[in-house]
Amino acid sequence: MKSDNQHISRVIISGGGTGGHIFPAIAIANEIKARNPEAKILFVGAIGKMEMTRVPDAGFDIVGLPIMGLQRKLTLSNLKLPFMLLISLFRARKVVKKFNPEVVIGVGGYASGPTLKMATWLGVPSVVQEQNSFPGKTNILLSKKVNLICTAYEGLEKFFPYEKIKLTGNPVRKNLSGGKISKKEALNVFELSENKKTILILGGSLGAKTLNDAMLALTNEGEAAENQYIWQCGKHYFDELKTKVSEKENSNIKLLAFISRMDAAYSAADIIVSRAGALSVSELCLVGKPVILVPSPNVSEDHQTKNAMSLVSDDAAILVRDVDCEDGLIKKVKTLLKDAELSGRLSKNILSLARPNATFDIVNESENILLK
Repeated sequence: MKSDNQHISRVIISGGGTGGHIFPAIAIANEIKARNPEAKILFVGAIGKMEMTRVPDAGFDIVGLPIMGLQRKLTLSNLKLPFMLLISLFRARKVVKKFNPEVVIGVGGYASGPTLKMATWLGVPSVVQEQNSFPGKTNILLSKKVNLICTAYEGLEKFFPYEKIKLTGNPVRKNLSGGKISKKEALNVFELSENKKTILILGGSLGAKTLNDAMLALTNEGEAAENQYIWQCGKHYFDELKTKVSEKENSNIKLLAFISRMDAAYSAADIIVSRAGALSVSELCLVGKPVILVPSPNVSEDHQTKNAMSLVSDDAAILVRDVDCEDGLIKKVKTLLKDAELSGRLSKNILSLARPNATFDIVNESENILLK
């Protein structure tokens, strides 16, 4: 039942696997808490995935399901998948019954499917927060039973029941619009010069080998000194790259496993090179800088390419294919640096696509389904 104060009082938020799912989930939880400090919030994630540490670090409780993804190559782990799915469904049912939420919100990732499936089976009002321009099979199946689908892109009635769709945008981390810190202050954070152009390289929370290879080739050719770079390489690649990229020889390159001050990184950048995950695209729209997108080919449904094309088709970003990255990326960067008219047009067009109130709107819509 809906609580007396008109705000959500008990909610399960499920999903994770990458920062692209975890950060929006935490943003939604924080908005619920801001409206109702007494709200009880429980996260459901996948055992062994990053949400199991990131969510507690953000101050919320989480339980894990033994769910796993299907591997593209033939492995023994694929044989365990049906059993892990059954166990996860059973545990999710138990969690939902015990916690007794008013609403369950799924943000994508392995745990989201079993949790929403059991919530709808038990008759709990449920929400899919679809982050991508091309939804995965799990959310398409879930859409038949959930009450609400919050989308970040137009045109998803091709996949979901039209009457359930609300165009809200994707929740993003706070203070990323670039207005909270000046460019000068941001450059000081990274000990960079005001007299050089700054390129921000983002390979996602886990890193991107092709982006790293392109940057490594640049340093090997000795061309990196023309500009300066904030390079998020990912934790899996950091130790190896640190030995290859000496800060003494490349003082204009700030190599980082993970960027904690994303507000400063975005503000410092003149050009941003990024993967095209849903969270990244939504944040880049808010930031409003010229963007080169290099979609990862290693994701289900090739949704990063579809996310990227939603911007490219509006003349709001430049696309470089992953296979062309090592040879073509830096050439595109140099071309964009020299073309002020193109940079200005890209900035204007991508900023027009921003949805800064996404988190607020998602919680509003989630509260509204409890009034029906």
